[in-house]
Parts: sequence; C-alpha cells; structure tokens
Amino acid sequence: MLSEKFLDDLEKYLKSGNLEKDFEYSSEERRLEILDYLERLMDLAELADETATKIIFKNTELGQIFEINAQK
Repeated sequence: MLSEKFLDDLEKYLKSGNLEKDFEYSSEERRLEILDYLERLMDLAELADETATKIIFKNTELGQIFEINAQK
C-alpha cells in the first residue's frame, strides 16, 4: 500500500518547481485541478499526522489523555 517511489517522485516534483511551472502555464480548469490536488494532499498530511500520533502514543498515558480530550 505504501510506495516510497511515489513519495520520492512527488517530493522531487514539488521541490523542482515543476508544479509551479505547470500551474503557471495551465488552463484555468487545470489550475483548479492542481489546487484541488494540493488541498487534498494537505488534508492527507493532517490525517497522516493524526494517525502517526495515535500509533506512537497508543497504550501510553499520553495516548489516554489524547483520547479523553478527543471525546470531549
């Protein structure tokens, strides 16, 4: 399910500035697609952070505090 190659390729694409160039020279419709893609990527990053926190702190006192606060 996890693909290091995909993440490496995405990282290179973002760091290279090619996404910005693609955005600059794209039609309005394609620009909206790029922005939607980036928004989804940011949403997934938040979800990844939440998941990592749960995994790391599962079965710990700090994890129990997170669960209590999440239930409030």
